[in-house]
Amino acid sequence: MSQANNRGVVYKGPGEVAVESIPYPKLAIGDRKCDHGVILKVVTTNICGSDQHMVRGRTTAPSGLVLGHEITGLVVETGRDVEFIKQGDLVSVPFNIACGRCRNCKEGKTGICLNVNPARPGAAYGYVDMGGWVGGQTEYVMVPYADFNLLKFPDADQAMEKIQDLTLLSDIFPTGFHGCVTAGVGPGSTVYIAGAGPVGLAAAVSAQLLGAACVIVGDMNVERLKQAQSFGCETIDLTEEGDMADKLEAILGEREVDAFVDCVGFEAHACGCNHHKEAPATVLNSAMQVTRAGGQIGIPGLYVTDDPGAEDEAAKEGALSMRFGLGWAKSHSFHTGQCPVMKYHRPLMQAILFDKVKIADAVNVKMISLDEAPQGYADFDSGAAKKFVIDPHGTVAA
Repeated sequence: MSQANNRGVVYKGPGEVAVESIPYPKLAIGDRKCDHGVILKVVTTNICGSDQHMVRGRTTAPSGLVLGHEITGLVVETGRDVEFIKQGDLVSVPFNIACGRCRNCKEGKTGICLNVNPARPGAAYGYVDMGGWVGGQTEYVMVPYADFNLLKFPDADQAMEKIQDLTLLSDIFPTGFHGCVTAGVGPGSTVYIAGAGPVGLAAAVSAQLLGAACVIVGDMNVERLKQAQSFGCETIDLTEEGDMADKLEAILGEREVDAFVDCVGFEAHACGCNHHKEAPATVLNSAMQVTRAGGQIGIPGLYVTDDPGAEDEAAKEGALSMRFGLGWAKSHSFHTGQCPVMKYHRPLMQAILFDKVKIADAVNVKMISLDEAPQGYADFDSGAAKKFVIDPHGTVAA
């Protein structure tokens, strides 16, 4: 096909992103032809809280990185070896890049594929230390190992009618769901969700989908707490003084929960009068305090090995002051790491298509254009209770 122009959201340095012209993607990985890949015309691509860690300067992300790992698109070109994905297919792209061939991929651990990142297990589009892959907050993007990675929507017209929901299958809906599954959420569970950002809200609605009896969401942002309340969650304002167990008891009649999901990560802040101060281990320590003995703690919130913006030297290397002995004494289990999106995206797609969940309403999707992306980053960072979804070609608006 004849090449089109391409633009994308580029990280320029701490606090700055810009929409710039970038090369049109090639079916290539470095100097090697990528016959197993496809090129997508991006239909929707989302701004993620994980992107904000880079934009705030809290990682070692290099200037010039093309951002974006939450991608939904239309196949416009296929490599010679792609057998089952065709031109014209509308597809969801897991943010994990996975080869489908290594030991971990064959075990379903696609978040830690061994062949797509020379630095460490696991890769993602447009993310620091995740293999150098070009991000998808763009007009066009290349996706490798297409037959294995891509989820084709069964009916493109039906999918476009629900695109604001389906766009969330690339990351935050499976990630929130994974946090709940690994925390052991099931019918009748009481659940605490730390953080009411998009992933926290996705985890909260996932807990409801899994049959939780009571879902409690804690955050310091009143608007985000109102968003959690809008679909039936109990909430705790963490800027207020008081012991967490007392606050849980006021809601549940008990001082502990069955399951705890950390959707905050390493940029956590202290509670109460110290809520303006960073305390990177505070959520993990709270989890051990208020999760029942024998309970499970899911940790989809991001923790990094290098945090140049941390306030203490240990935290700069990802070393946190955890009261791990408490968790050991209570026989807690902890589950960390990237969500293996492919484990969940097909059943969650079905839940959306059959109207079993309204995930876009839960996370408060707001559609923006590619040129509005820098403002979307600024609004997200200011605490807006929205999930910003970029529509690069005006396809959804049309």
